[in-house]
Amino acid sequence: MAQPTKSVLLIISGGIAAYKSLELIRLFKKDGIGVQTILTKSGAEFVTPLSIQALSGNKVYQDLWDLTAESEMGHIELSRAADLILVAPATANILAKMTHGIADDLATTCLLATNKPVIAAPAMNVKMWENAATQDNIATLKKRGIDIIQPEEGDMACGEYGEGRLPDPETIFSIVKKKLNPETLPLHGKIAFVTAGPTYEAIDPVRFIGNHSSGKQGYAIAEALRDAGAEVTLISGPTRLQDPHGVKTVHVTSAQEMLDASLERIDSDIAICTAAVSDWRSTEPADQKIKKQTGADAPTLVLTENPDILATISKHKSRPALVIGFAAETQEAEKNAKEKLLKKGCDWIIANEISITNPVFGQDTNTAALITRNGVEESWKTQTKVDIARKIVEKTALFFYQGSTADTSWQDNKERA
Repeated sequence: MAQPTKSVLLIISGGIAAYKSLELIRLFKKDGIGVQTILTKSGAEFVTPLSIQALSGNKVYQDLWDLTAESEMGHIELSRAADLILVAPATANILAKMTHGIADDLATTCLLATNKPVIAAPAMNVKMWENAATQDNIATLKKRGIDIIQPEEGDMACGEYGEGRLPDPETIFSIVKKKLNPETLPLHGKIAFVTAGPTYEAIDPVRFIGNHSSGKQGYAIAEALRDAGAEVTLISGPTRLQDPHGVKTVHVTSAQEMLDASLERIDSDIAICTAAVSDWRSTEPADQKIKKQTGADAPTLVLTENPDILATISKHKSRPALVIGFAAETQEAEKNAKEKLLKKGCDWIIANEISITNPVFGQDTNTAALITRNGVEESWKTQTKVDIARKIVEKTALFFYQGSTADTSWQDNKERA
């Protein structure tokens, strides 16, 4: 029998969802992916080593101090022999140990010693999942580059309802397979940059000209591009968002800084400009705080126009193959967006109409339309910014692979927490 070309080290920790790991093993084996397993002490309360070994065809590792196992394959070798480590289910306990570098058993020792990609699929009670300690741990692990598969919402074995269920094995398998085979992703090999958030233009050391942009749409697009296989740089104005894992994030403040960072990456394949750039800046920002004088007239603020980032990128001689802009309008969004597209010289514009029913700024949802030089290509009803991002990136993939059989099933994966 031919040896598997890819392999996974599956860590099964304790939880009622551990039974789903057996189906995961079956899916890996059916696809020709080799599986080594580590079963934690608590995991063995839910599934047996015998059932795991029967499905995987390999020894089940359990004890760090198993001298026979150490003579055959030490924990260091075990942590590095596979192409990827998957923790499924990942309990709150093992996630906490991963976060704090605790290595008190075989599973956590291998996780600390590995130099391979790690994916964790959390599964726990909804209140445990929502607890601030767990969410802080998740944020830290993401920042370190560990992929977290978002748990699903539903009925739980404890009788409660909410987020915390382990996704179906098919969903986890699909995510792992994409990670093992990035060349199958539709934007593999493409380089992209995304601008996001507001820009702040200093009036004095404590005041600035800015806007209400949260950066959520741009961050979601950067993550969707990453999930589609692109190498992504996120150029972000000031926001309160965590840097997305797997994405290089460059933090800027002003429009000029954002333009400079964009021009450094002008030879990219894709540029998506979601940032709400301040149109004007103070001509001469004060070195010291401008003090209010009782009875005196308000100071006069002299403004000068900021550089036009979208137009500069679109008209650059080395412009990316695809340049996408955003237009936030309070009226006649599609008409004004089409005019902006022609004026700026970009390829597509995503039109957002800012209104009471679609406030956009700071929200988790958006209503938008994709506009090309031929007019409105698609209109997207109110939905999450994550879903809008996936639609934009799906259209981007089709732009580069029109007429091909490129795999676009990636946009259905729920890989965010």
